[in-house]
Amino acid sequence: MNIGFDAKRAYHNGTGLGHYSRTLIHSLAEYYPEHQYYLFNTKATALFQLTRTNLHEILPISLLHKIFPSAWRSSWVKNDLRRLKIDLYHGLSNEIPIDLHHVGTKSIVTIHDLIFERFPEQYTRIDAAIYRKKFQYACKHADKIIAISRQTKKDIIEFYQTPEERISVCYQSCNPAFGKHVTQEEKKKVKEMYNLPDQFFLYVGSVIERKNLLNICKAMFLLRDEMDIPLVVIGDGKKYKQQVKDYILQNSLEKKIIFLSENPGAKKSEQFQTAIDFPAIYQSAIALIYPSFFEGFGIPVLEALWSRLPVITSNVSCLPEAGGDASYYVNPSNAEEIAEGMKKIYRDIPFTTELKEKGWQHAQKFTQYKCADAVMEVYKSLKV
Repeated sequence: MNIGFDAKRAYHNGTGLGHYSRTLIHSLAEYYPEHQYYLFNTKATALFQLTRTNLHEILPISLLHKIFPSAWRSSWVKNDLRRLKIDLYHGLSNEIPIDLHHVGTKSIVTIHDLIFERFPEQYTRIDAAIYRKKFQYACKHADKIIAISRQTKKDIIEFYQTPEERISVCYQSCNPAFGKHVTQEEKKKVKEMYNLPDQFFLYVGSVIERKNLLNICKAMFLLRDEMDIPLVVIGDGKKYKQQVKDYILQNSLEKKIIFLSENPGAKKSEQFQTAIDFPAIYQSAIALIYPSFFEGFGIPVLEALWSRLPVITSNVSCLPEAGGDASYYVNPSNAEEIAEGMKKIYRDIPFTTELKEKGWQHAQKFTQYKCADAVMEVYKSLKV
């Protein structure tokens, strides 16, 4: 088959959608080399590279398409699909081109979450309206829908009344680098590069209300006299981040909360911007603290499990799917529960050792091969 992908996020996005796209594309190309994979990218970049003999980057050709790359991606790309004889097109990030069925190309869309439907107050009215239009269109017109968790499948059915039989749950994997042992020498080098403390808890994710950094900071305040262990934050934000910083300042936690994304070394480091150094940071931490109120899947949880890093996460949404029996679960609204989990993992060595081993075993359910194979089965079901 000639399989096309909306690869904008794969080439340009350093967060969840980008990681999902790159990991899936690499996995399919490796485990199913008999197919050719065409990556439709709105503009050239050196940020992320996807190179294999069966991967082909496709850029806008005409001047008009280069001037209006968004229009090319959402509609005009159909001419290129026809020209390249693309059998199947996969929209990796919640959308597909308009009227794709007119080209004769089968279509699949991955829906990651419908968080804007559940928490519309956390989005501008215009953004929510745009997302709704794109997501609804994709769910109505794609030949098949991939949901990255049972929670997302449930939401697609609830909000868009999509027939259940059109939706397949295909879990995602993560960069295999997280599963590789990082040497003490490498960890020391990364710690020195970013001026990291010897011991720290870790938060990874955008600094937005839904991901709940404020309650982690409240847990840090509760622990201020019991543990002198800082929290390292990887991620950035705007209005909510300022709210978190105000709390930190008001409660004298400036030395306890380290915003690594503001570190001068991190800002300059391509290895930080492309997450190459993240496995070393994960494997240097005490635990990942991820008490999000709602997720599509929660890829940092999986990255931590592969890293043999204990996880404290929420007992709601899809997070028990991601963490299985290998994570410590808390009520995300309860800072006391988060603090208790942090104390438990720091002090109870036998418990923590068992959690690390369970985490590694649970992570084996999300290997690159298993995740790629599940997606390929969806492709084959279309009988292209």
